[in-house]
Amino acid sequence: MAHLRDRRPQNVAGDIYVDSSCIDCDTCRWMAPDIFSRDDEQSAVFHQPETEAERLAALQAVLACPTASIGTVTPPKDMKAAQVSFPIPITENVYHCGYHSEKSYGAASYLIQRPEGNVLVDSPRFAAPLVKQLEALGGVRYLYLTHQDDVADHQQFHERFGCQRILHADDINRGTAAVEIQLQGTDPVDLAPDLTIIPVPGHTKGHTVLLYDNRVLFTGDHLAWSARLHQLHAFRTVCWYSWPEQIKSMEKLAAYDFEWVLPGHGRRHHADKATMHQHMQKCLAWMKAQ
Repeated sequence: MAHLRDRRPQNVAGDIYVDSSCIDCDTCRWMAPDIFSRDDEQSAVFHQPETEAERLAALQAVLACPTASIGTVTPPKDMKAAQVSFPIPITENVYHCGYHSEKSYGAASYLIQRPEGNVLVDSPRFAAPLVKQLEALGGVRYLYLTHQDDVADHQQFHERFGCQRILHADDINRGTAAVEIQLQGTDPVDLAPDLTIIPVPGHTKGHTVLLYDNRVLFTGDHLAWSARLHQLHAFRTVCWYSWPEQIKSMEKLAAYDFEWVLPGHGRRHHADKATMHQHMQKCLAWMKAQ
């Protein structure tokens, strides 16, 4: 939990604050951009909530923070409302789970609600309030893991929901050896008519992305929106396997239609399909210039 004695001096005066344990994962800044900003390589509160919506967004960030680095001066009586707000709707049948895990450096996790069985995309923190909400939404049939870095509490979710976990064999390690569905090769896999898994080696050898309903692309650490560059991009400095392979993977991905990019790390992005194609071409040009 955050400690008032470690409150960063960069915070403005008021109830919400960030302490010095912040790991600069960016979670609070994209969840509540009217409240949090970056200052000296860590987050800080630059504007205290003034409306109910701002207050809710700030408390959602408190719950989502992977290191519990955000605190309140007084115990929040409205925290229950923030807890039951998760998972947060993004678009039709797609939700942001919150409760990011320090084990995955604060990566975002998502839920796809489907009559045929829900899909949890990457693992959030195994937090009791979230688990309760997932149960109310129909549980979890599949726990799809984009790559080896964002598996977090996968074992606990498997044990609680009996879900089948999915991860590419090239990213299997000791901690994920028991994963039920281990993907092979580089060809796309149709998990269901509305779910296509696309291997995109680059960030890691076994990285994959998930295309839902030809609308929503869950990209893990392969592709995200850069607030600094104002465009889609890939993470050149944390490409653990092969940058040339990641460029090839991005070229393959550019042939698909989608309207949403929902990453594990980085900012999400929404555009119509024609505009998204243009953004992908700009991304590719940027990658080839690196």
